[in-house]
Amino acid sequence: MSQDFPVVFALYPGVTQLDFTGPYEVLWRLPGARCVLASTTGQGIATPQGLRLEGLQRLSEVRECALLCVPGGYGCVQAMEDQEFLGELRRLAAGARYLSSVCTGSLLLGAAGLLRGRRAACHWAWRDGLRAFGAIPDEARVVRDGPVFTGGGVTAGIDLALSVMAEVAGEAHAQQVQLAIEYAPQPPFDSGRPERAPAQVLAAVEARMQGLRAERDQAIARAARRLQARG
Repeated sequence: MSQDFPVVFALYPGVTQLDFTGPYEVLWRLPGARCVLASTTGQGIATPQGLRLEGLQRLSEVRECALLCVPGGYGCVQAMEDQEFLGELRRLAAGARYLSSVCTGSLLLGAAGLLRGRRAACHWAWRDGLRAFGAIPDEARVVRDGPVFTGGGVTAGIDLALSVMAEVAGEAHAQQVQLAIEYAPQPPFDSGRPERAPAQVLAAVEARMQGLRAERDQAIARAARRLQARG
């Protein structure tokens, strides 16, 4: 691989921090990696929990991108409406070797027109929204379709990053990184997937997410119409 491997994290207000900090912790260990955190304005942004992220670059000023990473988050609805943000995703994707997303970041790749005809993962609650962008929803935790790697919700970002690392630097290097960060999950409960969670747990989480559904579904429909208009 090249000595210089720029990894660009495309961020926006309301991003879920673990969606990108998990992959960041893995990917900065790629040989030659140069990790770039960038947003539309280059100004500091906040996560829904109040964590401030400063020192960002403007996406329009990023000239090199070997791997584009798009995280998800509550702010994905607004990001889906941000035509400058989606335009920068398209521009960076045109020159990138690989594209990737975590959680609802795949909806943003879809809204940018980068997932047509491709299988893709997403957070389980919003996976079906990918169909509006011509993508094929896949319930796997990490999905690869050509140069595009997509992951499920939040914690899947670490699995995704290790998968990308194995592709770029080889499985041996990826396994060494996995050991270095002691990534050996042993969750106290087996309720991390809807098909395995107790019925009452699933119902409670779905009820909380229902409040977000109308706004997200409407944003997806608008983004899909704009994408169709682009041809």
